[in-house]
This record gives sequence, structure tokens and C-alpha cells, in this order.
Amino acid sequence: MGHSKFEVILQQDVPSLGTSGDLVRVRAGYARNFLIPQEVAVPATARNKAQVEHQKRAAVARAAKLHASADALAKRLAEVELSISATAGEEDRLYGAVTTRDIAAGLKALGIEVDHKTLRLAEPIRRLGAHEVSASLGSKVTATFKVNVVAK
Repeated sequence: MGHSKFEVILQQDVPSLGTSGDLVRVRAGYARNFLIPQEVAVPATARNKAQVEHQKRAAVARAAKLHASADALAKRLAEVELSISATAGEEDRLYGAVTTRDIAAGLKALGIEVDHKTLRLAEPIRRLGAHEVSASLGSKVTATFKVNVVAK
């Protein structure tokens, strides 16, 4: 009796076999005794194949939608000139620092929702004037915009 092959769809990544969602051919015994009982894979029935295709399409669509919204947000941010007023002393030094939370709050006031954790400052803002701020918006999209710190 030859080794019969069996098609299964992996439900999780398996080293040296493939990643979740892959259709692979394995020995029937391996599928029957290990992969399927351990819920590592399911038999590659037409229904299961269709479901995997659907999940892949949904994941691609989700990624595209996230990328599009990140892109749109990046375009809006690129046009933003945010002014934040702060109390400054001599030589335009601030008494505190303008933080990413302050910047996120300023953006929110303009109707732009950005999580302060995604904002990057080269260094803390401790002086009046124009400063560049970048935001990592996910989907490998980064936006840079200006923040003008003005005297109260």
C-alpha cells in the first residue's frame, strides 16, 4: 500500500509545513493522527477552502481599508498647522514642555483623532516657535506636520 496524500488547510503556523490558511498535502496518517485531532488543520473540503478564501479576501480588504484611512489621515495632518499656546520666560523658553498629549488634544480640537502614543518628537518641545512632529499611523504610513508654540 502506497503512502496516500491528504489535503488539509492549516489553522495555525506549522514550522516546515506552512502558515495558517495554507493548503498543504501531507501523509494521511499525519493528518488523521496529529494535525486534525490537535486542531492544527482541517480537511480541505470545498466548504473549508471557500471559507479560507473568504477570510483571506476579508483580511486583504481590511488591510486596504486601514491603509486608505491612514493615508487620508496623513494627508490631513500634512496640511495641519497646529498652534499651541504656552507660558514662556526669557529666551522663549517654556516653563514646562509641550507633550504629545498636548499635541493630540490640539489635533482633537481641530477634529482630528490621533492617539498621542503614535506621535514622535525629535526632542521635547521646550521653546516657542515651529516644531516638526511625526505620527506613525499604521500600515507603514507616517505623516509629518508643524506645531507652532506661541506665547500665552
